[in-house]
Amino acid sequence: MVHSIELVFDDETETTVRRIWSDLAAAGLPGQAAAARPHVTLAVAQRIDPRVDDVLAEFADRLPLACTLGATLIFGRSHGVLARLVVPNLALLELHRETYRRGLPYLAPAPLAHVAPGQWTAHVTLARRMGTDLLGRAQRIAGSADIAGRFAGLRRWDGDTRTQYPITGA
Repeated sequence: MVHSIELVFDDETETTVRRIWSDLAAAGLPGQAAAARPHVTLAVAQRIDPRVDDVLAEFADRLPLACTLGATLIFGRSHGVLARLVVPNLALLELHRETYRRGLPYLAPAPLAHVAPGQWTAHVTLARRMGTDLLGRAQRIAGSADIAGRFAGLRRWDGDTRTQYPITGA
């Protein structure tokens, strides 16, 4: 499994995303596991040294951070991932760049390429393993209106043990 550094939402934004997850599930569509927590991944690697927590704790003064969940996105092909774009703003892009730069020495063997500054697409996942025949219906349920939200914290996720380690905030 992979390890990651992630932004987590405030309670109100998290509740809004969970409502979309519930609406997808109620429609019989594949969704996110109820135990999962909505988040935006900043960096991913096979291993992340826990010492990164102290380094990234310095970013606590940048949170909370306003965000906008925008249009739906589809990643993949035959069984895609349905997500909402997190509209990039300068503060988010700077936080991502600095998290990546400061965290780099603690990510092994190296971060996955798609999370590098300039390659990263900020998003929150709504559903996985979504067949192409279901995407239109799922997109309608996910909605198209922008959602004003806030990031409240930063965490490190250990995908091997399925454990989250709060770094800042929520």
